[in-house]
Amino acid sequence: MAHQILIDGYNVIKNNAMYQAVESKNIANARTILLTQLKNRYRHTPYHIIVVFDGNDKKEQISHDDHIRIIFSRYGETADSVIARIAREARQAGHTTTLYSDDGEVKESVKDQGGNAKTTHQLTTHLNAAPSDVATRSHHRQAMRRIYGIDPAYKDEEAIEASYQPQKGKRKHRAAKRHR
Repeated sequence: MAHQILIDGYNVIKNNAMYQAVESKNIANARTILLTQLKNRYRHTPYHIIVVFDGNDKKEQISHDDHIRIIFSRYGETADSVIARIAREARQAGHTTTLYSDDGEVKESVKDQGGNAKTTHQLTTHLNAAPSDVATRSHHRQAMRRIYGIDPAYKDEEAIEASYQPQKGKRKHRAAKRHR
């Protein structure tokens, strides 16, 4: 059974600071960055990625970039209605779907078709996260540094408490040296 990931393209761009900064200068660049990140993250996965944008042409425009299907809705049709239609078609074909959008209406329409709905923040967090093998190695290295006492960021609670305790006798000794 195939799994489709539906992405409300402009919703992701409009609701996340990273894309907003680029979008304020050039919306095409923001789209390109989103598509590049999606290609890199889902390159070796079995998922079918579909990104839908609002368009203004007479016909719906569909293109493919590597393994990502990019759809621009036709004039008078919203990306939300295209997403709802794709979710309905996927359910009829026996596929599962996951939607990334912050639009409550489109999320409900996908859920009504048996799909999952997630936020755009969850998508960008996933896109910006380290690959799982890198994250696992990093956690292992941190644990080993703590075990062997070579992690400078790790503070032993007992050592911290001991550093705040006044040291007895040293003050008097220093003061005695100064008076000589």
